[in-house]
Amino acid sequence: MTEETRAEDRGHVLVVGPDKAESYWQPVPANGHIEVALAPHHVPMEFPFALGTQTVAPGGHVREHAHDRNEEALYILEGRGRAVIDGENHPLLPGTAVFLGRNRRHMFINEGDTDLKWVWLIIPNGLEDFFRLIGRPRTAGDPAPENFPRPENVLEIERQTVFAAQPQDQRKP
Repeated sequence: MTEETRAEDRGHVLVVGPDKAESYWQPVPANGHIEVALAPHHVPMEFPFALGTQTVAPGGHVREHAHDRNEEALYILEGRGRAVIDGENHPLLPGTAVFLGRNRRHMFINEGDTDLKWVWLIIPNGLEDFFRLIGRPRTAGDPAPENFPRPENVLEIERQTVFAAQPQDQRKP
């Protein structure tokens, strides 16, 4: 093998600066917003994943769910909250890392007075599609909209993206 890799054997590069990621306001019960910084629709990938941030407003939560075809990792950046994983409580503080294998039921609750913000990574990708389909486009710096409901077909959207079937209707906050 030569010291230099042939051009056709090199992967792509994408750098996404602050406030340049695609972003969506999220409906109740999470409220807040997400950003999708990296995903296959942004740059070709050999091993597709999606990476971004999620911000959950005080009093908000990400309802219980599982991913039957995906692994997920989180890294808490700001705020204070709690993860409930398969019924067990885990504190979420800045610097906390969480790995969730397939079919692990989990939810995230903001128990603080400020936003709870984390980096998320999901392999393979697909979570970015869910966020786009249930959210509303967001531009950094815009004020948060009034709380809005999840789409009526949210369970169908979940199954078309990265979610395991729900044991019950999860549309209620």
